[in-house]
Amino acid sequence: MASPAKQDQRTSSKKVAVVGAGVSGLAAAYKLKSHGFSVTVLEADQRAGGKLKSVSYNGLIWDEGANTMTESEPEVQCLLDDLGLREKQQFPISQNKRYIVRNGVPVMVPTNPIALIKSNFLSAKSKFQIILEPFLWKKYNTSKVSNDDTEESVSGFFQRHFGKEVVDYLIDPIVAGTSAGDPDSLSMSHSFPELWNIEKRFGSILAGLVLSKLSTKKENGGVRNGTTGKRKPRRGSFSFQNGMQTLTDTLSKELGEDVLKLRSEVLSLSYNAGKSASQNWSLSYTKDHNSKDLIADAVIMTAPVCSVREMKFMKGGIPFPLNFLPEVAYMPLSVMITTFRKENVKRPLEGFGVLVPSLEQQNGLRTLGTLFSSMMFPNRASNDEYLYTTFIGGSRNRELAKSSTDELKKIVTSDLRQLLGVEGEPSFVNHFYWSKAFPLYGRNYDSVVKAIGTMEKNLPGFFYAGNHRDEVQPYNTGLLSPVGRISIHYLLSNFLIIAFICCMTHNINFQVAMKIHYWTGMLYCNSCILQ
Repeated sequence: MASPAKQDQRTSSKKVAVVGAGVSGLAAAYKLKSHGFSVTVLEADQRAGGKLKSVSYNGLIWDEGANTMTESEPEVQCLLDDLGLREKQQFPISQNKRYIVRNGVPVMVPTNPIALIKSNFLSAKSKFQIILEPFLWKKYNTSKVSNDDTEESVSGFFQRHFGKEVVDYLIDPIVAGTSAGDPDSLSMSHSFPELWNIEKRFGSILAGLVLSKLSTKKENGGVRNGTTGKRKPRRGSFSFQNGMQTLTDTLSKELGEDVLKLRSEVLSLSYNAGKSASQNWSLSYTKDHNSKDLIADAVIMTAPVCSVREMKFMKGGIPFPLNFLPEVAYMPLSVMITTFRKENVKRPLEGFGVLVPSLEQQNGLRTLGTLFSSMMFPNRASNDEYLYTTFIGGSRNRELAKSSTDELKKIVTSDLRQLLGVEGEPSFVNHFYWSKAFPLYGRNYDSVVKAIGTMEKNLPGFFYAGNHRDEVQPYNTGLLSPVGRISIHYLLSNFLIIAFICCMTHNINFQVAMKIHYWTGMLYCNSCILQ
């Protein structure tokens, strides 16, 4: 077995270009740098962080992108420890108190299946359908699938297992709150891959969850990937004292200005196979309107697919067209920050936030949901006011997301008046618009995943580690906090980087390296079976 020092010697001469400085790109660069690679990160924007954007203004702290993350996986725990962020972690107060609107009124969501059955949240018919799911679930009828929609939708999957009411009042608002999508448009296999695979193995979702959990405990003996004696993660979501951008700011600081190049837009990437497997990539980019070139052994792409499509690729001096790379639909989203004096909120709710099902539009509600930001994290506003973060748009109301600040202010105030009893106008308003907040994991999304694989196969040394990729998913993507897939981004990039290190160190196929480390569970290349 090779020692880490020996491995670092073999990788220290390798140069890697990372395109994109969102959380995926920064985490990838941090991981590579820690393994001795020479890394350069190119980011077109003037700031790093991507969808992590925290603002401090006049005593208020808010996030205009992701608001929370989770640390359910050991890799995320290690990242927080390595970056020294434990002292800055901030866990929501009463984060288990979450609400979904029914008949125009916020109703607290039961926190477990037994509580759900005992509550009045669902009808008796739906409760019986949940209890009897192991016996009554229906198989997927592939004969009803059209050529354009090759995969089952999220709504179709959950309706087969639990009925329409569960889809309308649980799955619909949760999907809208986590991806700004709708269950009819989203691919089940890409949006909830773990549940999709459980059905393939066991049929019943409820029985499969129980059996797979028991199987995991039996196989691992309660210990996974050598984490014995390490910190047991706190369950649920968390942020940081100054907002989520703390994570990417810390990663950027660790990388330093010599590694992280802002205002550096990549224009073209050229692969030229030489006699050796090194320095075959050349990247052309602009830095403050000046043209520059970068030579690398490999390229890790974390930019969105829409940005990749605009880049010029060359292979052996010949244009490498990306006409096989499908267009990806993106969900627009407006984020509205409002504050109200506490005496003007007549029915305040303690907890995480409230989600609005699509059906509640008939009751005059037009937002996707609202986070009770100052309820979750008391330092986010002064003691005499409430701070709210409201989301508008997504696939439900794409055009509405593009509305003016004044129009959205009226909509948010109207919804909060109905849900929380607010009176008067908000004392503070801030509006941020994401034109491409989320990629839509549609029912033909397999074509995107296959196209990414085609690029990697035909361009040696090119690796995609952005959030459009989901062909290897040793994690659970379901039921995360609103706009909160941050731990997934890091976990995926971390896993791919391990495979990348293995690929570069041992000069083997990237897909082979991924399978070796996924199926053996090895988190470090110096301990993999190729030594």
